[in-house]
Amino acid sequence: MLDKIYLGNTMEAWLYAIFIAGVSIILGKLLYWVIQKTLKAYTKKTDNNLDFIFVDMIEEPLSLAIVLFGFWFAIDILTISDSIKKFIDSAFYFLIIFNIAWFVTRLFDAVIEKYIVPKVKESETDLDDILLPIIRKLVNFSIWAVTIIIGVDNAGYNVTTMITGLGIGGLVFALAAKDAVSNLFGGFIIFSDKPFNINDRIILNGFEGYVREIGLRSTKLETLEGRIVTMPNSNVTDNPVLNVSKEKARKMKTILGLTYDTSVEDIELAKTILANIIEKNEHTKDAVIAFDSFGDFSLNILFIYWIKSGSPIAKTQDAVNMQILREFNQNKLNFAFPTQTVILEK
Repeated sequence: MLDKIYLGNTMEAWLYAIFIAGVSIILGKLLYWVIQKTLKAYTKKTDNNLDFIFVDMIEEPLSLAIVLFGFWFAIDILTISDSIKKFIDSAFYFLIIFNIAWFVTRLFDAVIEKYIVPKVKESETDLDDILLPIIRKLVNFSIWAVTIIIGVDNAGYNVTTMITGLGIGGLVFALAAKDAVSNLFGGFIIFSDKPFNINDRIILNGFEGYVREIGLRSTKLETLEGRIVTMPNSNVTDNPVLNVSKEKARKMKTILGLTYDTSVEDIELAKTILANIIEKNEHTKDAVIAFDSFGDFSLNILFIYWIKSGSPIAKTQDAVNMQILREFNQNKLNFAFPTQTVILEK
C-alpha cells in the first residue's frame, strides 16, 4: 500500500511530507510557548527593556519561519515538475522575506512606541508631534518597498526590466495618482507653513474642532461633538483656515437698550458700571462703551470688550452678563423692550 503511486509520489512519500509539515507546526507552537513562558519572563526581570521588546516582537515571526521552512522541506521531498517546483520555491522565498520585513517593522514600531513617543509627548513643541507619524510611515513604507524588490528579485524576476516596463505606464499612473500626489504636497505645505499645530482649535470647511493628527495624506480633526473628521490635505491647503487657538483675544459685542425715561446721569452711570465690570474681571481686557443710538423704543449703549486668550469663553461671558444684570437692577437701570403708544382721536 505504501508503494502505490498517487500524483507522481508514493503513499510513503506523501505520509512523510505530511509528517514533516505537522512536526513543523508543532515545533512552531512549542517555540512560541517556550518564548512566552521562559525567555519572555526572563527578559521582564532585566533592567534593559530592549531585550524584552526584541523577544516580544520576534516570537510570532520566528514561529512562522519554522512552519514555512517545514512546509518547504516537506514539499521539496516530493517529486514534482520543474515548473511547479520553481513556482513553489519562488513563493517560499517571497514569504520568508516578507516574514523578515514583518519582524523588522514590528520591532521598529515597538521601539518607537516605547522610547520615542513618551519623549515626544513630554516635549513642549508640536514639531515632533507632526514629524513622528510621518517618519514612521515613511520608514515602514521604505521597508516594505525594499522587501517587495528583494522578494521579486529572489523569485527570479528581473527587477530592472520590471521597473523599465513600469515607466511605460508612468504617465497613466501619474494621472490616476494626481489626487494622492496633491494630498502629499498638501501635507508638506501644512508642515512648512504651519497654519496650525497639533491640538489647535480651528474652523475649516464648515467644521470646528481640534487638530489630532497631521499625516502625509490627510489631516484628522476632532469636532466639538467628539467626532473625527478626516480631510484630504489638498482640501486643507485650498480652503481658508481659521485658527481659533492663535487668536490674541475674543471680541464680544452687544447692544444694551435702556428705556427712554432714562436720564443723562443714568446713562453715564451705566457706562461707568460697564467699564468697572471689565476692569475687575481677570479674564477680560479693553472695552469700547458708547451711547450709540436712539432706537425705536430704547436708548442704545454699544458695549464691546475682549476676552483674553486662553480664558473660558462661555464662562467669562456668563459672568460679565450676570454682573451687568445684577448692577443694573441694583441701580434701577431698566432695559427696554418693544412698546407702542396708540393715540386715539375723538
